[in-house]
Amino acid sequence: MTIHRNFIDGAWVEGSGVSKNINPSDVSDVIGEYTRADAAQTHDAIAAARAALPGWRVATPQQRADALDFVGTELLARRDELGRLLSREEGKILAEGTGEVVRAGQLFKFYAQEALRVAGDILPSLRTGVTVDVRYEPVGVVGLITPWNFPIAIPAWKAAPALAYGNTVVLKPAELTPALAWVMTEIISRSGIPAGVFNLVMGPGREVGNALAQSEGVDAVSFTGSVATGQTVREMVAGRGGRVQEEMGGKSPLVVLDDADLENAVGCAIGGSVISTGQRCTSNTRIIATPGIYDRLLEAMVDRCRGLRVGHALDAQSHLGPVVDERQFEVNESYLEIARNEGADVLCGGERVSRETDGFFMSPAVIGNANNTMRHVREEIFGPVVSVLKAGDYEEALAIANDSDLALSSGICTRSLKYAEDFKARSDSGMVMVNLPTAGVDYHVPFGGRKKSSYGTREQGRAAREFFTSSKTSYTLPL
Repeated sequence: MTIHRNFIDGAWVEGSGVSKNINPSDVSDVIGEYTRADAAQTHDAIAAARAALPGWRVATPQQRADALDFVGTELLARRDELGRLLSREEGKILAEGTGEVVRAGQLFKFYAQEALRVAGDILPSLRTGVTVDVRYEPVGVVGLITPWNFPIAIPAWKAAPALAYGNTVVLKPAELTPALAWVMTEIISRSGIPAGVFNLVMGPGREVGNALAQSEGVDAVSFTGSVATGQTVREMVAGRGGRVQEEMGGKSPLVVLDDADLENAVGCAIGGSVISTGQRCTSNTRIIATPGIYDRLLEAMVDRCRGLRVGHALDAQSHLGPVVDERQFEVNESYLEIARNEGADVLCGGERVSRETDGFFMSPAVIGNANNTMRHVREEIFGPVVSVLKAGDYEEALAIANDSDLALSSGICTRSLKYAEDFKARSDSGMVMVNLPTAGVDYHVPFGGRKKSSYGTREQGRAAREFFTSSKTSYTLPL
């Protein structure tokens, strides 16, 4: 089997070991073997990015735009092939895998155009005859640390703006899902981007990620992952004076009021929680319903979940694919046991499902009789598990929704414009959905949360410029 190598300074380089990439729908299916970098090789990649920075930061906007457009065009052209690979690697059903590849292509296309629109400002000074101009320059060498649950979309939404704004990049994808990041890198290697501008180092976070976070040669780090790991990375980067941006998960609430359309509310509750096997940081895993709809909503959610087929990600009959690996399966099981011990009721799901292939299949679980003090309600599980809570009225529902250390996304289902507008104004989260699942965002607008969910500036859209550039203010007195 071909070993997929790291990409450093325009060359494919073998690492210090090899990891097998296993299909969670069928553990007998080895997708590929991927080399592992160590700290020394990571520093080689950083040095290559540093050496390439002077040339790339002065590349014309058209050069950057053409390269990014090349990548986006090829990703979109290969959506079916790469969507299938993504579903094999991560376990998303095929429609979701293909959709994620499309999103990555769209991101590169979007930032190809943004590369042409890096505008500044010319302002009058307070002093006669003096002009002021503000320009936005690349921040420098950027380290990107990405998670396993979106193996190409998140690398794309970090790499594309980094390159568009003239930075050089060292990407460390999740060790569990390296295949799509490797394919993205291979396309970038043919895009006309000079050697050293983009580098790929695959391997464990404790070596590769730590090397990126600690290196004085890395000007900024953009990280997506767990709260605990994010805190460690932040301390490493900020402690040496580097710039850091982090997205670290959520426990998103969905408030369902008595006047909500029940069918829409059930669709939001299930579509935003257990779909994608619950492996999304924006998942609305806390459903908070008022008394007039609580029982009907809970019953309908249980019925809907029992009707979902869990199976091989490439099976057209599957609504949900597998959990990503055995470790995550065990985490999910442990939280279901925690919920039972806390006095909540697991009304359906949570069982290992047997299929024709040996995979990590878990039926989606709905938990009732829960409250916001319970551990399984407060901590991110990252599996097909959703808890339903009762609130006495809208005000209590809003208070429960805001009572969390995590505040990435939130939602409300209601026909009332009054409550919808009030919720948008008073929700503590960084993103708010009305009559929509919390898990579903566009690429051309800011993405990010509050509290422990996020740190630093927003990702995606034009908001990405704030992280990937540094402003410079110049004053001129013509003589």
